[in-house]
Amino acid sequence: MSSNDNSFALEPVGTLRSCFGQKFGTPRQPGLCPHATGHIEMHSPWDTPDAFRGLEAFTHVWLTVIFHQVPHDAPLRPLVRPPRLGGNQRVGVFACRSPFRPGRIGLSVVRHHGWDYLDGKFCLRLSGLDLIDGTPVLDIRPYLPWSDTPADARAGWADAAPDSYLEVAFSALAREQVTELSHHHPDLEALISEVLAQDPRPGYRRGQADERTYGMRLHDLEIHWRTTAKGCIVESVTSNKGVTPY
Repeated sequence: MSSNDNSFALEPVGTLRSCFGQKFGTPRQPGLCPHATGHIEMHSPWDTPDAFRGLEAFTHVWLTVIFHQVPHDAPLRPLVRPPRLGGNQRVGVFACRSPFRPGRIGLSVVRHHGWDYLDGKFCLRLSGLDLIDGTPVLDIRPYLPWSDTPADARAGWADAAPDSYLEVAFSALAREQVTELSHHHPDLEALISEVLAQDPRPGYRRGQADERTYGMRLHDLEIHWRTTAKGCIVESVTSNKGVTPY
């Protein structure tokens, strides 16, 4: 801490490698897409099994992260518009989980699957992600169900999981493409279905069909889909050679 002010210098312990390459399509909360996988590339001196000794006894971990895609000069305001409320109602920044917040610091609870060496780098494998590729990780801590899930907790206007999900269908072309890609991404159909069921469109679009074709990035792939009266249809799943898979 500086002697002249209350600022702190924080050093990431690792960098997240996620199946999500952009904000659009990334789940708004952790755990909603169990097949959303990735790993943390640990930085020295934390890239050692000693730093994770005993973690195998826990199923989930807290990640403390930096929302690195929020610009440093982005205006920060005391009131924000959560997507859960349709993007039209305002609540206080401390009453929601918007990434546009002081310090740009975020929290996420994810399942861990142990450490491994990937491409020569010491990594912690994860699933149930809601974070973008390249996210700096400040800290990793075990999740304690008896402490971190208070029995009398209430969640106000977000007191339950979303109750409206899109029905996801695949065109013949998209299903053929998913089959061809399955040797690289064995759970691809499940991942696409979990992500699109959440309806990643802006909150004010929810419950409405439109004629627009949307695109989003998963792994090293481009997913194109459109909404219908009953849900959405995946039109194509193609390789994006300009994107390096995590």
